[in-house]
Amino acid sequence: MMLKENLQGLDSFAANVKEALGNAIEQEPASLSLEIPREESHGEFAVACFQMAQAEGTDPPTVAKRLAKEIEIPGVTAEAVGPFLNFKVDSEILAQTVLEGALTSKYGKGEEHAATVLEFSSPNIAKPMHVGHLRSTVIGAALARILMRLGHRVTRINHLGDWGSQFGKLVAAWNNWGNEKSFLESPINHLLELYVRFHEEETDNPDLKDQAKEAFSELETEEDGETRQLWQRFTEASLQEFEQIYNRLGVSFEHIRGESWYENQLESLVEWLDSCGVLEESEGAQIIDLTEQGIDTPCLVKTAHGTTLYATRDLAAARSRWKEFSFDHSLYVVGSEQNLHFRQFKAALSRCGEAWAEKIEHIPFGLIRMAGGKLSTREGKVLLLSEVLDRACELAAETIAEKNPDLPDRESVAEKIGLGAVIFHDLKHQRQKDVVFDWKEVLSFEGDTGPYLQYTHARCCSILRKANSPSISSAEVDSSLLSDSKELMVALGRYPGALREAGRKREPSALAQSLLRIASAGNAFYRDKRVLGCGDENLEYARLAAVTALRNVLADGLHLLGVPAPEEM
Repeated sequence: MMLKENLQGLDSFAANVKEALGNAIEQEPASLSLEIPREESHGEFAVACFQMAQAEGTDPPTVAKRLAKEIEIPGVTAEAVGPFLNFKVDSEILAQTVLEGALTSKYGKGEEHAATVLEFSSPNIAKPMHVGHLRSTVIGAALARILMRLGHRVTRINHLGDWGSQFGKLVAAWNNWGNEKSFLESPINHLLELYVRFHEEETDNPDLKDQAKEAFSELETEEDGETRQLWQRFTEASLQEFEQIYNRLGVSFEHIRGESWYENQLESLVEWLDSCGVLEESEGAQIIDLTEQGIDTPCLVKTAHGTTLYATRDLAAARSRWKEFSFDHSLYVVGSEQNLHFRQFKAALSRCGEAWAEKIEHIPFGLIRMAGGKLSTREGKVLLLSEVLDRACELAAETIAEKNPDLPDRESVAEKIGLGAVIFHDLKHQRQKDVVFDWKEVLSFEGDTGPYLQYTHARCCSILRKANSPSISSAEVDSSLLSDSKELMVALGRYPGALREAGRKREPSALAQSLLRIASAGNAFYRDKRVLGCGDENLEYARLAAVTALRNVLADGLHLLGVPAPEEM
């Protein structure tokens, strides 16, 4: 059977189906979309015949029956089921195709040559990373890995919140209540206490607001005075703490650039905006009117006090990145509450005639919510990310001590399981939906969880260790012996497509859900079929090949999501 070049797994069969169907109905194959039948027994692909029937002036079942007779695809059977035309791939050919890919390191790799700038995580300086920072960090890191697997040249940027009026507030709080001893003992916790106290007292003490405005104005003068020295000190302390979290999560960046990195570009940016004829004055402030772009709220570039804003710095950052990277895509993994901001700053760039503004894409995500509501640093209601990770690993260690007390390197495995539980719990949800942080669900070791996937991977490793067999070659596998394992082959065969979907939709949950289906099919496979000692050497070799493919794909998918894959649990 001729399979499409550069397509793997079931994608190659899907391409053949589209081509045959397109020829039959005289339509471009690329314009056709295939569905997955609700009933797995109906096949691997399905096409609804409603539009075709309408065009022909007949009923959908009649069209489906006619096409089922006309279409011929080697290795694929077409069958009409009511108004649907279903396609079923031959089990032996499917097994052969899947093993040829999944037993190599190239399975799922793409050739999407694109320069992609990806901004994610972006915590605020002088505040601890709390559980609310988890989403941007793990979603962004997973997207970076997925896009690189698909062929993108990804530049990862951590755009730290190290500038803005909040630093004026923090400096004012430090000047009033800062304690050197407390700072040295726990710098970020002390700064958080100061920040919360400022907002508790500013209502009854208007002088605090004036102090904050004065401090930020001084910071923007670029003078190396006491205010700037404080800011630098707070920044260095924060970076040290952030790095510990990133190392633990396996997250890295090509560039760590705070808003302050663009400080010396802000005046030239304002001058450029003025030269483009888009700046207007409103009540002493400088704005960009966006009503013609369908946005009622103007983009505020400078306050009446002359200080810059978040939008000013984002405009400067976008121009700087375009000049430096000439990107095909510039992705911002930032919460959905910033939707208006991204509409504004893209529209502002478009008003200035910058065609590359269309390459900017906001990747929004929902909030993490506690039972008591939204997290707020301002009110001090913070569940620290480090505490979440610590607790997850402690509970994992307790489970290991109970179920497998003789496990070697228990502490290291507990760390992997705990981190995997937290990361996967986030990534299995569609990113635009809010996630309720519930300890019981996050740390469950049953059901659709990270530990479930890790255990499936570890079990594969155990089987292969016991087999003590050399590396498996797909060319030596009698794929007819795996005809009764189609559920697993279909699940593995959909993996490359899930990777492409995750990259195209910027949706790591597409990959996470694919891994859950693969693990479920894998557990059913070695529950129902004896692998070692099955009594037939060729059959054992074929089933070991299936287990190897399962292990490889799970390890690869978990790596892309940032979930550790221990070989023993």
